[in-house]
Amino acid sequence: MEIRKLGKSGLLVPAVGMGTWRTFDIRGNGATANARLVVDSAISAGASFFDSSPMYGEAERVLGLTLKGRRNAVQIATKVWADTASRGWAQSKLSLLYFEGRIDLYQIHNLLNWKEHLEMIERLKDKGKVLAIGATHYSSHSFLELRRVMESGRIAAVQIPYNVEQREVEKDILPLAAELDLGVVIMRPFGGGNHLRRRPEESELVPLAPFGVTTWPQALLKWILSDPRCHTTIPATSKSQHVLENAAAGNPPWFGDEERKYVQRLAEKL
Repeated sequence: MEIRKLGKSGLLVPAVGMGTWRTFDIRGNGATANARLVVDSAISAGASFFDSSPMYGEAERVLGLTLKGRRNAVQIATKVWADTASRGWAQSKLSLLYFEGRIDLYQIHNLLNWKEHLEMIERLKDKGKVLAIGATHYSSHSFLELRRVMESGRIAAVQIPYNVEQREVEKDILPLAAELDLGVVIMRPFGGGNHLRRRPEESELVPLAPFGVTTWPQALLKWILSDPRCHTTIPATSKSQHVLENAAAGNPPWFGDEERKYVQRLAEKL
């Protein structure tokens, strides 16, 4: 797995990590045991960057349980998602409890109440409990506000949606992130799962075999990671085999312009 520097945050992260939205919002011993197997597979494959949020229900708690005894082997990105400062502080206490007193990348989820939460995260960073600060948003309607936060000089990374169909970030956000040396975490690499419901024929993936691509999800991930402005992507899954397949897309060689255009054409046909 290629390891990349997450912009000026200084964090070293794998090209492919894991998201926990929906897949880790679970209860019960059986479901938690399966989540632990998924995390085991991710760590063994080098996909050791995990992203979560209080917005994801039980995900932070479950992720923390699966990482007991091996916190130092992974990087944790999580978020504050609260409409008041007091609720934000309460969330931070729980998150730090789940992740053994340290958050590698603490992000403001969807910019909700970002001014107050940014002050909180900066205080936690000063205390050594947070290593880097980020901000996220899923909607292009909020990218102007995201730009303001990026230009403030107070964050080191952004998390944004980017995939073969959802490409709005190419206009402003990715160029600005590169200019400011901000880390870029890519959410929704499969378009929320929409891109996986229909897939090309196996024969259509043959031209991508020299790049280590044998599956459509790998093609979609490598399409993202071949843009040097994108540092890591965080597909979510509840299946260990999918973790291993996804992780394989984090190895070079990377697509050139022609291969990226080819993947785009395949997606347009589906």
